Amino acid sequence: MSIKVMIADDHALVREGIKHLLEYDNSIEVIAEASDGYECIKKLMEITPDVLLLDINMPQLNGLEVLERLKKEHVYIKTLILTVHNEIEYLVKAIEIGASGYILKDSGSVELKQAINIIFEGDSYIQPSLLPALNSRLINKNDEKEKLKSLTKRELEILTQVASGMFNKEIAMSLNISERTVKNHLSNIFKKIDVSDRTQAAVFAIKNNIVKLY
Repeated sequence: MSIKVMIADDHALVREGIKHLLEYDNSIEVIAEASDGYECIKKLMEITPDVLLLDINMPQLNGLEVLERLKKEHVYIKTLILTVHNEIEYLVKAIEIGASGYILKDSGSVELKQAINIIFEGDSYIQPSLLPALNSRLINKNDEKEKLKSLTKRELEILTQVASGMFNKEIAMSLNISERTVKNHLSNIFKKIDVSDRTQAAVFAIKNNIVKLY
């Protein structure tokens, strides 16, 4: 029995090449293709592949947004991210949303087929070259969780407003406190999360999902 795969990638030549590689020995059958995020979701409402091969860079909705939409709709498909992005933040985000695997487009056909088979069997697959950076990132993330726990409720409120672009005067008015009190809180926040300015604090807040960019 062949593994049924759907390919979602905005480049027709890429889809055609991947399909040719996957179907070469008849162990994998490509049953559907999509060229953008919306088309991908629409087709997944009609068919259920064993594995979804999903690119991140796509028009309409990107691959990560597709995963988020499917999760929200309680549609669970074993998904292998196939991308050019080797930045660890993309990998971490994909895993958090629910991707079963992550592999780069410069990998070979043997590794791609192996990844699909592993995911089909119910395990996860991450390209080995990405694992050291992932492990380092997860260790750092645990450190950042400890920093978050050290913040008081008021400090979290102020950090959220700083990350949203508010100035000290606006924060003071919003929370009905003095600007001096805001400055004191900011000084404590900077020490606790180990940053030196508002920009770094905002980046910390975004990375740790205190606020989100849209």
